[in-house]
Amino acid sequence: MSESQKLLHEHPSDSDSDPDPEPRASAPHLSPPPSASRATSTSPAPPGSRPGAAGQKRQSSFAQPRRDGAPRTPNRVRFEDGPGRTSDRGADWIELGGDDDMAANGRSGRDRVQRLPLLTGIEAPSVTVAEESFDPEDYLESARPRSGMRSAFMNMANSIIGAGIIGQPYALRNAGLVTGTLLLIGLTIVVDWTIRLIVINSKLSGTDSFQATVQHCFGTSGLIAISLAQWLFAFGGMVAFCVIIGDTIPKVMDALFPSLSDMSFLWLLTDRRAVMILLILAVSYPLSLYRDIAKLAKASGFALVSMSVIIVTVITQAFRVPPDLKGKLRGSLIIHAGIFEAIGVISFAFVCHHNSLLIYGSLRKPTIDRFSRVTHYSTSISLVACLVMALSGYLTFGDKTLGNVLNNFPNDNLMVNIARLFFGFNMLTTLPLEAFVCREVMNNYWFPEEPYHPNRHFILSTSLVVSALALSLLTCDLGVVFELFGATSACALAFILPPLCYIKLSKKSSKTYLAMAVVAFGCTVMVISIIQFATKIATGSGEHVQCR
Repeated sequence: MSESQKLLHEHPSDSDSDPDPEPRASAPHLSPPPSASRATSTSPAPPGSRPGAAGQKRQSSFAQPRRDGAPRTPNRVRFEDGPGRTSDRGADWIELGGDDDMAANGRSGRDRVQRLPLLTGIEAPSVTVAEESFDPEDYLESARPRSGMRSAFMNMANSIIGAGIIGQPYALRNAGLVTGTLLLIGLTIVVDWTIRLIVINSKLSGTDSFQATVQHCFGTSGLIAISLAQWLFAFGGMVAFCVIIGDTIPKVMDALFPSLSDMSFLWLLTDRRAVMILLILAVSYPLSLYRDIAKLAKASGFALVSMSVIIVTVITQAFRVPPDLKGKLRGSLIIHAGIFEAIGVISFAFVCHHNSLLIYGSLRKPTIDRFSRVTHYSTSISLVACLVMALSGYLTFGDKTLGNVLNNFPNDNLMVNIARLFFGFNMLTTLPLEAFVCREVMNNYWFPEEPYHPNRHFILSTSLVVSALALSLLTCDLGVVFELFGATSACALAFILPPLCYIKLSKKSSKTYLAMAVVAFGCTVMVISIIQFATKIATGSGEHVQCR
């Protein structure tokens, strides 16, 4: 047995070996409970010393005997109800004895007594529960829900198959049947590559957004370019949506209620401009005042359903169109003069580059290979939908095809009116999403460090909706809107900025030369399209579309 173990056996705990010098009285006041038996703290004796020497024994202050029932361990108390001395302050007071230091200095712990009131008859304070519970998704990226390949595919396909699909027959009319079809296929392949380039550029630059990548590559000038391109594309979408609302809902009201145009005041529901002002200010404008885009998610889920209804309607009702509404196909089967206008319309439909990193980040396993598969599937399905829409519409109406192919159908077709109603209400709920993008671009550029301010939010939202509505009241030609904004902002987002960043970030290879070719193509289309549009406006040689 070691020397330290012998000491432990020879000198058990003082609380076990030393009897109390006097009987302990039952204390009616707050008194400490007897401490649990504690082994004497010892340490091995130095060599040559006697194991049992009292002088070598080291004891903790807690192990020394306490007089008159003083507490061994401070701050450990118990409540005892029994006869004896009570506090003269009543039953709602307790007496707290002194601590060990006073007992060690020769004064009893009972000589100094603290009288404290018992917390009786007091109700617990009420706790106000927050109306919005804590959501870890707002603070932790890892807590946000992830999607599988199928959900990511649906999100990207829904981003591509938007309002631009309605103008694909018009693109074939401008470029010619064969040339337009080849353009549609070729531009889809290029868009598929540039969408994936955005994720690759993000990894090469170490950024997490399209704007940050362009700013990383080109500094302040890059930030201005990407902000302007995104703002113009979103604002062009707002104008296009306003025009679509004016093209669809008044015709549905006139077809459902033929006598409505003869009624006082109610005739406004069949007037194009009146319906646009009424519905946009009553429905789209209040929705655009939302600060959080997530509140519009359910409304925007209506988009894919309405697009499906429109495609099915154009395919099935094309055979029922009266002969006098059909146009000629001669002279535009191979190629036509409006190739650059067609590129703008197609580009407007396929641009979803601002959502690519969001979709990539939503994948449960975000890798380049998985995102590439999502992109290939989405662009392929979108290409099929656009080809079906374009061929069905153009082969039916020929050179009479309008920017909104639904306007080519007669007003008394029930299924077409259902498609118009779906499309119109879809635009009412989608317009606030584009207003949100415009507002965020303006806030991030002009007020990047400032907190949310309700007055600024109200002014920006109001000015965006009112200005888009005012511009849409000046034109009925949806094709012109697609051409202008598609040839400028859409070309910059799809064909110029992504490959330009890739050239800046990567080493020279065959892909960088391909990227240079795409940049040159995008710049050429943008410059020529702007010149053609300005010439049409100056000379008045453009096609005049009558508002019906």
